[in-house]
Amino acid sequence: MTQRKGEKPTISIQEHMAIDVCPGPIQPIKQISDYFPRYPRGLPPAAPQQAGHAGPPGPALSRSTSTSAASSTAESERPNEDKPDRACASASSQAGRRDEEPDVEGYDSDDSTTLGTLEFSLQYDQENNALNCTINKAKLPIPRYKKGLKPMDHNGLSDPYVKLHLLPGASKANKLRTKTLHNTLNPVWSETLTYYGITDEDMVRKTLRISVCDEDKFRHNEFIGETRIPLKKLKPNQVKNFNNCLEKQLPVNKTEDKSLEERGRIMISLKYNTLKSCLVVGIIRCAHLAAMDANGFSDPYVKTYLKPDENKKSKHKTAVKKKTLNPEFNEEFCYDIKYADLTKKTLEVTVWDYDIGKSNDFIGGVSLGINANGERLKHWFDCLKNKDKKIERWHTLTNELPGSLND
Repeated sequence: MTQRKGEKPTISIQEHMAIDVCPGPIQPIKQISDYFPRYPRGLPPAAPQQAGHAGPPGPALSRSTSTSAASSTAESERPNEDKPDRACASASSQAGRRDEEPDVEGYDSDDSTTLGTLEFSLQYDQENNALNCTINKAKLPIPRYKKGLKPMDHNGLSDPYVKLHLLPGASKANKLRTKTLHNTLNPVWSETLTYYGITDEDMVRKTLRISVCDEDKFRHNEFIGETRIPLKKLKPNQVKNFNNCLEKQLPVNKTEDKSLEERGRIMISLKYNTLKSCLVVGIIRCAHLAAMDANGFSDPYVKTYLKPDENKKSKHKTAVKKKTLNPEFNEEFCYDIKYADLTKKTLEVTVWDYDIGKSNDFIGGVSLGINANGERLKHWFDCLKNKDKKIERWHTLTNELPGSLND
Protein backbone atom coordinates (compact mmCIF):
# COMPACT_ATOMS: atom_id res chain seq x y z
CA MET A 1 0.00 0.00 0.00
CA THR A 2 1.48 3.30 -1.04
CA GLN A 3 1.25 6.36 1.21
CA ARG A 4 1.17 9.86 -0.15
CA LYS A 5 3.46 12.49 1.24
CA GLY A 6 1.93 14.37 4.20
CA GLU A 7 -0.84 11.84 4.70
CA LYS A 8 -1.24 10.31 8.21
CA PRO A 9 -0.99 6.54 8.40
CA THR A 10 -4.29 4.83 9.14
CA ILE A 11 -4.57 1.87 11.48
CA SER A 12 -7.53 -0.45 11.36
CA ILE A 13 -9.43 -1.26 14.56
CA GLN A 14 -8.23 -4.86 14.31
CA GLU A 15 -4.60 -3.75 14.18
CA HIS A 16 -5.18 -1.28 17.06
CA MET A 17 -6.64 -3.93 19.37
CA ALA A 18 -3.79 -6.31 18.50
CA ILE A 19 -1.07 -3.93 19.70
CA ASP A 20 0.75 -5.48 22.68
CA VAL A 21 1.01 -2.75 25.36
CA CYS A 22 1.78 -5.06 28.32
CA PRO A 23 4.97 -7.05 28.93
CA GLY A 24 4.44 -10.75 28.68
CA PRO A 25 1.31 -12.55 27.57
CA ILE A 26 -2.02 -10.76 27.90
CA GLN A 27 -4.10 -12.34 30.68
CA PRO A 28 -7.86 -11.92 31.02
CA ILE A 29 -9.11 -9.68 33.85
CA LYS A 30 -11.24 -11.78 36.20
CA GLN A 31 -12.80 -8.89 38.11
CA ILE A 32 -12.56 -5.17 37.57
CA SER A 33 -12.59 -4.81 41.39
CA ASP A 34 -9.09 -6.34 41.43
CA TYR A 35 -7.84 -2.99 40.14
CA PHE A 36 -9.90 -1.06 42.71
CA PRO A 37 -9.55 -2.82 46.07
CA ARG A 38 -11.88 -1.72 48.87
CA TYR A 39 -10.48 -0.78 52.24
CA PRO A 40 -12.31 -0.01 55.52
CA ARG A 41 -12.89 3.60 56.39
CA GLY A 42 -9.93 5.14 58.18
CA LEU A 43 -7.47 2.35 57.31
CA PRO A 44 -4.63 2.99 54.80
CA PRO A 45 -4.24 0.53 51.90
CA ALA A 46 -2.07 -2.35 53.08
CA ALA A 47 -0.12 -2.77 49.83
CA PRO A 48 2.22 -5.79 49.83
CA GLN A 49 5.93 -5.10 49.52
CA GLN A 50 7.44 -6.54 46.33
CA ALA A 51 11.02 -7.73 46.26
CA GLY A 52 13.30 -5.29 44.51
CA HIS A 53 10.91 -2.31 44.93
CA ALA A 54 11.58 0.51 47.35
CA GLY A 55 8.03 1.79 47.59
CA PRO A 56 4.57 0.20 47.50
CA PRO A 57 3.42 -0.33 43.91
CA GLY A 58 0.04 0.88 42.67
CA PRO A 59 -2.80 -1.59 42.08
CA ALA A 60 -2.39 -1.76 38.28
CA LEU A 61 1.40 -2.05 38.44
CA SER A 62 1.11 -4.77 41.07
CA ARG A 63 -1.30 -6.62 38.84
CA SER A 64 0.99 -6.48 35.79
CA THR A 65 4.02 -7.44 37.86
CA SER A 66 2.25 -10.43 39.38
CA THR A 67 1.05 -11.40 35.90
CA SER A 68 4.55 -11.39 34.46
CA ALA A 69 5.87 -13.23 37.52
CA ALA A 70 3.15 -15.83 37.10
CA SER A 71 4.05 -16.31 33.44
CA SER A 72 7.76 -16.76 34.22
CA THR A 73 6.91 -19.21 36.97
CA ALA A 74 4.68 -21.15 34.61
CA GLU A 75 7.50 -21.39 32.05
CA SER A 76 9.99 -22.64 34.65
CA GLU A 77 7.57 -25.31 35.88
CA ARG A 78 6.42 -26.70 32.55
CA PRO A 79 7.78 -30.21 33.40
CA ASN A 80 5.24 -30.36 36.31
CA GLU A 81 2.16 -29.41 34.31
CA ASP A 82 0.64 -32.80 35.02
CA LYS A 83 0.47 -31.91 38.78
CA PRO A 84 -2.65 -29.76 39.36
CA ASP A 85 -2.12 -29.58 43.14
CA ARG A 86 0.17 -26.59 42.85
CA ALA A 87 -2.29 -24.66 40.72
CA CYS A 88 -5.12 -25.39 43.20
CA ALA A 89 -2.95 -24.32 46.13
CA SER A 90 -2.01 -21.08 44.38
CA ALA A 91 -5.64 -20.28 43.56
CA SER A 92 -6.78 -21.03 47.11
CA SER A 93 -4.03 -18.82 48.59
CA GLN A 94 -5.10 -15.91 46.36
CA ALA A 95 -8.73 -16.41 47.33
CA GLY A 96 -7.70 -16.55 50.98
CA ARG A 97 -5.91 -13.21 50.67
CA ARG A 98 -9.07 -11.67 49.20
CA ASP A 99 -11.18 -13.12 52.01
CA GLU A 100 -8.86 -11.67 54.66
CA GLU A 101 -9.56 -8.17 53.37
CA PRO A 102 -12.08 -6.52 55.79
CA ASP A 103 -15.45 -5.67 54.35
CA VAL A 104 -16.53 -2.08 54.79
CA GLU A 105 -20.19 -3.00 54.72
CA GLY A 106 -19.62 -5.40 57.62
CA TYR A 107 -20.51 -2.56 59.96
CA ASP A 108 -24.11 -2.81 58.84
CA SER A 109 -24.42 -6.31 60.26
CA ASP A 110 -27.43 -7.12 62.38
CA ASP A 111 -25.14 -8.56 65.03
CA SER A 112 -25.60 -6.32 68.05
CA THR A 113 -22.01 -6.88 69.15
CA THR A 114 -20.83 -4.64 66.31
CA LEU A 115 -22.46 -1.71 68.12
CA GLY A 116 -20.19 -2.13 71.15
CA THR A 117 -20.72 -2.51 74.89
CA LEU A 118 -21.19 0.00 77.69
CA GLU A 119 -20.02 -0.34 81.29
CA PHE A 120 -21.95 1.68 83.88
CA SER A 121 -23.37 1.49 87.40
CA LEU A 122 -26.62 2.67 88.98
CA GLN A 123 -27.55 3.51 92.57
CA TYR A 124 -30.86 4.68 94.01
CA ASP A 125 -30.26 6.97 97.00
CA GLN A 126 -33.61 6.57 98.73
CA GLU A 127 -32.94 9.07 101.49
CA ASN A 128 -32.10 11.90 99.10
CA ASN A 129 -34.47 10.76 96.33
CA ALA A 130 -31.62 10.65 93.84
CA LEU A 131 -30.63 8.23 91.08
CA ASN A 132 -26.87 8.19 90.53
CA CYS A 133 -25.73 6.97 87.10
CA THR A 134 -21.99 6.46 86.68
CA ILE A 135 -20.91 6.03 83.05
CA ASN A 136 -17.56 4.26 83.02
CA LYS A 137 -16.44 3.25 79.53
CA ALA A 138 -17.44 1.69 76.23
CA LYS A 139 -15.65 -0.98 74.20
CA LEU A 140 -16.14 -3.87 71.79
CA PRO A 141 -14.97 -7.17 73.36
CA ILE A 142 -15.15 -9.16 70.08
CA PRO A 143 -12.76 -7.24 67.78
CA ARG A 144 -12.85 -7.31 63.99
CA TYR A 145 -10.20 -4.97 62.64
CA LYS A 146 -10.84 -2.17 65.13
CA LYS A 147 -11.59 -2.47 68.81
CA GLY A 148 -14.23 -0.33 70.44
CA LEU A 149 -17.34 1.40 69.20
CA LYS A 150 -18.75 1.30 65.72
CA PRO A 151 -16.82 4.03 63.83
CA MET A 152 -19.07 6.81 62.58
CA ASP A 153 -16.61 9.32 61.10
CA HIS A 154 -14.56 9.13 57.90
CA ASN A 155 -11.35 8.80 59.89
CA GLY A 156 -12.59 5.48 61.32
CA LEU A 157 -13.11 6.98 64.80
CA SER A 158 -16.00 8.54 66.73
CA ASP A 159 -16.69 11.50 69.01
CA PRO A 160 -18.92 9.64 71.46
CA TYR A 161 -21.07 10.90 74.29
CA VAL A 162 -23.80 9.30 76.42
CA LYS A 163 -27.26 10.69 77.09
CA LEU A 164 -29.89 9.51 79.56
CA HIS A 165 -33.70 9.64 79.45
CA LEU A 166 -36.37 8.42 81.84
CA LEU A 167 -39.26 6.53 80.23
CA PRO A 168 -42.17 7.00 79.97
CA GLY A 169 -42.35 10.77 79.70
CA ALA A 170 -39.01 11.33 77.94
CA SER A 171 -38.37 14.98 77.16
CA LYS A 172 -35.60 17.54 77.17
CA ALA A 173 -36.43 18.17 80.81
CA ASN A 174 -35.19 14.77 81.98
CA LYS A 175 -32.28 14.42 79.56
CA LEU A 176 -28.78 14.21 81.01
CA ARG A 177 -25.58 13.79 79.00
CA THR A 178 -21.89 13.27 79.51
CA LYS A 179 -19.06 15.23 77.98
CA THR A 180 -17.91 14.36 74.45
CA LEU A 181 -14.66 12.45 73.96
CA HIS A 182 -13.07 13.10 70.58
CA ASN A 183 -11.44 10.71 68.11
CA THR A 184 -11.72 7.46 70.03
CA LEU A 185 -13.33 4.05 69.80
CA ASN A 186 -12.56 3.17 73.43
CA PRO A 187 -13.95 6.12 75.44
CA VAL A 188 -13.52 6.28 79.21
CA TRP A 189 -15.84 8.83 80.82
CA SER A 190 -15.87 7.91 84.54
CA GLU A 191 -18.62 10.50 84.92
CA THR A 192 -21.59 10.46 87.31
CA LEU A 193 -24.94 11.93 86.29
CA THR A 194 -27.65 12.37 88.92
CA TYR A 195 -31.42 12.52 88.64
CA TYR A 196 -32.97 14.38 91.58
CA GLY A 197 -36.53 13.98 92.77
CA ILE A 198 -36.79 10.25 92.06
CA THR A 199 -39.54 8.70 94.18
CA ASP A 200 -40.34 5.10 95.09
CA GLU A 201 -43.19 5.30 92.61
CA ASP A 202 -40.74 6.24 89.85
CA MET A 203 -38.55 3.27 90.73
CA VAL A 204 -41.47 0.93 90.10
CA ARG A 205 -42.74 2.29 86.78
CA LYS A 206 -39.76 4.07 85.17
CA THR A 207 -37.13 2.76 82.77
CA LEU A 208 -33.75 4.38 82.20
CA ARG A 209 -32.69 4.64 78.56
CA ILE A 210 -28.94 5.05 78.00
CA SER A 211 -27.92 6.03 74.47
CA VAL A 212 -24.45 6.38 72.97
CA CYS A 213 -24.19 8.92 70.15
CA ASP A 214 -21.52 10.39 67.90
CA GLU A 215 -21.24 14.17 67.94
CA ASP A 216 -21.03 15.87 64.57
CA LYS A 217 -20.41 19.62 64.35
CA PHE A 218 -21.60 19.99 60.76
CA ARG A 219 -24.50 17.52 60.66
CA HIS A 220 -26.98 15.91 63.00
CA ASN A 221 -25.46 13.78 65.73
CA GLU A 222 -25.50 10.09 64.84
CA PHE A 223 -26.99 7.33 66.98
CA ILE A 224 -24.62 4.44 67.80
CA GLY A 225 -26.58 2.20 70.18
CA GLU A 226 -28.65 2.10 73.35
CA THR A 227 -29.58 -0.04 76.34
CA ARG A 228 -32.57 0.17 78.72
CA ILE A 229 -32.73 -0.67 82.42
CA PRO A 230 -36.05 -0.97 84.35
CA LEU A 231 -35.46 0.84 87.63
CA LYS A 232 -37.35 -1.82 89.55
CA LYS A 233 -34.25 -4.00 89.17
CA LEU A 234 -32.38 -1.74 91.58
CA LYS A 235 -32.38 -2.14 95.34
CA PRO A 236 -32.35 1.02 97.49
CA ASN A 237 -28.91 2.30 98.48
CA GLN A 238 -27.06 -0.49 96.63
CA VAL A 239 -24.73 -0.01 93.66
CA LYS A 240 -25.46 -2.32 90.73
CA ASN A 241 -22.87 -2.70 87.94
CA PHE A 242 -23.78 -3.35 84.31
CA ASN A 243 -21.84 -4.30 81.19
CA ASN A 244 -24.48 -4.32 78.46
CA CYS A 245 -24.32 -4.77 74.71
CA LEU A 246 -25.61 -1.77 72.82
CA GLU A 247 -28.67 -2.42 70.69
CA LYS A 248 -30.39 -0.72 67.80
CA GLN A 249 -32.75 2.13 68.62
CA LEU A 250 -36.03 0.78 69.92
CA PRO A 251 -39.29 2.53 69.02
CA VAL A 252 -40.91 4.76 71.63
CA ASN A 253 -44.56 4.12 72.42
CA LYS A 254 -46.28 6.99 70.62
CA THR A 255 -49.65 6.17 72.18
CA GLU A 256 -48.34 7.59 75.43
CA ASP A 257 -50.55 10.36 76.83
CA LYS A 258 -48.94 13.62 75.74
CA SER A 259 -50.71 15.51 78.54
CA LEU A 260 -48.42 13.72 81.00
CA GLU A 261 -45.17 14.89 79.44
CA GLU A 262 -42.71 15.54 82.23
CA ARG A 263 -41.43 19.08 82.65
CA GLY A 264 -39.16 18.61 85.66
CA ARG A 265 -39.35 17.96 89.40
CA ILE A 266 -40.23 20.14 92.38
CA MET A 267 -39.61 19.62 96.09
CA ILE A 268 -42.48 20.82 98.29
CA SER A 269 -42.79 20.80 102.08
CA LEU A 270 -46.10 20.79 103.97
CA LYS A 271 -46.73 21.44 107.66
CA TYR A 272 -49.88 22.32 109.56
CA ASN A 273 -49.04 24.69 112.42
CA THR A 274 -51.54 24.09 115.23
CA LEU A 275 -50.43 27.16 117.21
CA LYS A 276 -51.12 29.58 114.35
CA SER A 277 -53.84 27.46 112.75
CA CYS A 278 -52.25 27.74 109.34
CA LEU A 279 -50.86 25.55 106.57
CA VAL A 280 -47.20 26.26 105.84
CA VAL A 281 -46.23 25.48 102.23
CA GLY A 282 -42.52 25.45 101.43
CA ILE A 283 -41.12 25.71 97.90
CA ILE A 284 -37.62 24.32 98.32
CA ARG A 285 -36.16 23.66 94.90
CA CYS A 286 -36.75 22.42 91.35
CA ALA A 287 -34.69 20.07 89.22
CA HIS A 288 -34.42 19.25 85.51
CA LEU A 289 -36.88 21.95 84.43
CA ALA A 290 -37.78 22.23 80.76
CA ALA A 291 -35.80 24.88 78.88
CA MET A 292 -38.15 27.56 77.57
CA ASP A 293 -35.69 30.19 76.30
CA ALA A 294 -33.53 30.16 73.18
CA ASN A 295 -30.35 30.05 75.28
CA GLY A 296 -31.30 26.58 76.57
CA PHE A 297 -32.31 27.82 80.03
CA SER A 298 -35.32 29.30 81.81
CA ASP A 299 -35.97 32.10 84.30
CA PRO A 300 -38.27 30.14 86.63
CA TYR A 301 -40.52 31.18 89.47
CA VAL A 302 -43.28 29.33 91.35
CA LYS A 303 -46.89 30.23 92.12
CA THR A 304 -49.16 28.50 94.66
CA TYR A 305 -52.95 28.50 95.07
CA LEU A 306 -55.16 26.91 97.73
CA LYS A 307 -58.48 26.11 96.08
CA PRO A 308 -61.35 26.65 96.14
CA ASP A 309 -60.35 30.27 96.64
CA GLU A 310 -63.50 32.34 97.12
CA ASN A 311 -61.73 35.58 98.10
CA LYS A 312 -58.99 35.30 95.43
CA LYS A 313 -56.32 35.84 98.10
CA SER A 314 -54.53 32.51 98.12
CA LYS A 315 -52.00 33.33 95.41
CA HIS A 316 -48.33 33.42 96.44
CA LYS A 317 -45.29 33.81 94.22
CA THR A 318 -41.57 33.14 94.71
CA ALA A 319 -38.69 35.24 93.42
CA VAL A 320 -37.43 34.73 89.85
CA LYS A 321 -34.22 32.75 89.44
CA LYS A 322 -32.31 33.78 86.34
CA LYS A 323 -30.94 31.43 83.69
CA THR A 324 -31.21 28.07 85.46
CA LEU A 325 -32.99 24.74 85.17
CA ASN A 326 -32.24 23.72 88.77
CA PRO A 327 -33.33 26.67 90.91
CA GLU A 328 -33.28 26.76 94.71
CA PHE A 329 -35.99 28.93 96.29
CA ASN A 330 -36.27 27.95 99.98
CA GLU A 331 -39.37 30.10 100.47
CA GLU A 332 -42.41 29.44 102.68
CA PHE A 333 -46.01 30.71 102.48
CA CYS A 334 -48.71 30.54 105.15
CA TYR A 335 -52.41 29.91 104.55
CA ASP A 336 -54.70 30.72 107.48
CA ILE A 337 -57.14 27.82 107.52
CA LYS A 338 -58.84 25.58 110.04
CA TYR A 339 -57.54 22.05 110.26
CA ALA A 340 -60.96 20.54 109.48
CA ASP A 341 -61.18 22.51 106.23
CA LEU A 342 -58.01 20.98 104.76
CA THR A 343 -59.93 17.91 103.62
CA LYS A 344 -61.89 20.18 101.27
CA LYS A 345 -58.90 22.01 99.80
CA THR A 346 -56.50 21.41 96.91
CA LEU A 347 -53.04 22.92 96.70
CA GLU A 348 -52.06 23.84 93.15
CA VAL A 349 -48.40 24.58 92.39
CA THR A 350 -47.26 25.89 89.01
CA VAL A 351 -43.82 26.78 87.65
CA TRP A 352 -43.42 29.57 85.09
CA ASP A 353 -40.67 31.05 82.92
CA TYR A 354 -40.41 34.82 83.30
CA ASP A 355 -40.21 36.80 80.05
CA ILE A 356 -39.83 40.55 79.54
CA GLY A 357 -42.27 42.21 77.15
CA LYS A 358 -44.41 39.12 76.51
CA SER A 359 -46.50 36.55 78.33
CA ASN A 360 -44.70 34.25 80.71
CA ASP A 361 -44.36 30.63 79.63
CA PHE A 362 -45.93 27.81 81.61
CA ILE A 363 -43.34 25.13 82.46
CA GLY A 364 -45.28 22.62 84.54
CA GLY A 365 -47.62 22.07 87.44
CA VAL A 366 -48.80 19.67 90.14
CA SER A 367 -51.86 19.40 92.41
CA LEU A 368 -51.95 18.03 95.98
CA GLY A 369 -55.14 17.19 97.84
CA ILE A 370 -57.85 14.61 98.41
CA ASN A 371 -58.60 14.46 94.69
CA ALA A 372 -54.98 13.65 93.79
CA ASN A 373 -53.45 10.18 93.58
CA GLY A 374 -50.15 8.41 94.10
CA GLU A 375 -47.39 10.34 95.83
CA ARG A 376 -49.39 13.57 95.70
CA LEU A 377 -52.27 12.08 97.69
CA LYS A 378 -49.91 10.36 100.12
CA HIS A 379 -48.06 13.62 100.77
CA TRP A 380 -51.32 15.40 101.59
CA PHE A 381 -52.52 12.67 103.97
CA ASP A 382 -49.12 12.53 105.71
CA CYS A 383 -49.43 16.24 106.40
CA LEU A 384 -52.91 15.77 107.90
CA LYS A 385 -51.81 12.86 110.08
CA ASN A 386 -48.62 14.51 111.36
CA LYS A 387 -49.46 17.93 112.75
CA ASP A 388 -46.59 20.36 113.41
CA LYS A 389 -44.25 18.15 111.41
CA LYS A 390 -42.68 19.26 108.13
CA ILE A 391 -43.14 16.65 105.40
CA GLU A 392 -40.95 17.04 102.30
CA ARG A 393 -41.62 15.26 99.01
CA TRP A 394 -40.49 15.44 95.40
CA HIS A 395 -43.22 15.68 92.77
CA THR A 396 -43.22 15.45 88.99
CA LEU A 397 -44.25 18.49 86.99
CA THR A 398 -46.36 17.85 83.89
CA ASN A 399 -47.40 20.12 81.05
CA GLU A 400 -51.02 19.85 82.17
CA LEU A 401 -52.13 23.18 83.62
CA PRO A 402 -53.93 22.51 86.94
CA GLY A 403 -57.52 23.78 86.96
CA SER A 404 -58.05 26.79 84.75
CA LEU A 405 -55.15 28.93 85.97
CA ASN A 406 -53.84 31.82 83.94
CA ASP A 407 -50.59 33.64 84.56
